[in-house]
Amino acid sequence: MKLIHFTPAVLIALSIFSSCKKEGSLAAEIENTFDLSGKQAISEGLTEDANTILNETIESQNLSGAREPMVCSGTTSCATITVSSGGFPKTITLDFGTSGCNNPGSSFTRRGIIHIVLSDSLRRTGTTAVMTFENYYVNDYKKEGTITWTNTSTTNTLSWHREVANGVITAPNGNIWYHTSSKDITQVAGQNTPRVLLDDAFSITGSAATTTPANITRTATIVTPLHKQVGCDHIDQGSVRFQGPNHYAILDFGNGACDNIATVSINGYAPRTITLP
Repeated sequence: MKLIHFTPAVLIALSIFSSCKKEGSLAAEIENTFDLSGKQAISEGLTEDANTILNETIESQNLSGAREPMVCSGTTSCATITVSSGGFPKTITLDFGTSGCNNPGSSFTRRGIIHIVLSDSLRRTGTTAVMTFENYYVNDYKKEGTITWTNTSTTNTLSWHREVANGVITAPNGNIWYHTSSKDITQVAGQNTPRVLLDDAFSITGSAATTTPANITRTATIVTPLHKQVGCDHIDQGSVRFQGPNHYAILDFGNGACDNIATVSINGYAPRTITLP
């Protein structure tokens, strides 16, 4: 067997090439984490908007189990709502039209159709609500998949478990990503005014995963509970940790201000600002 001998200069060159290759790979992985963190933030916001739509739709159709009508925010006021006749389960359809409609005070323009299957009164423990989407867009982001809520409330706490399955988001520029999540949601404000939806707020914990068509995935775990007010279009507080191959990122939704700004930071790199749709 013929042995190949490298000169010191060649060995140094190979070492430098290997080091540069590793650094380039790490930089690419970090860019992927920044990118997927932003995509997850968008997915999270669109799911929370669906959560608001569910609550307001059920309340507006007197399907929550309450005896008195609720004061709502008007989120579904520009949609045509139809409800199946007879008892439970109920099939509910919200049609926001094809040109898009915007409710007063909201930054969201919605179009398309949402379907909901409700097993029983929404506020009854054990009730499930399953939401699917048909050519549905929010600010030109197309949302697909299935969201399932299960009421886990106790005597003193109003809460739900929420699963997102087969989630697909298509951005206005054509970019596509997939997402799943498993979250627990607890009401943390508005308990003293049970028939007023506008002052309700919720705490969210749990985990999620976001994947590109190239099969690059980042898993996410909420480290500081997310905070979502009914009166605000966006999550306004809380943080999420994203796990990369050799690093992690923190997505921070802020300190409670109602805005569409979040930041992503990775150790050793300056935070980047994300503007949510």
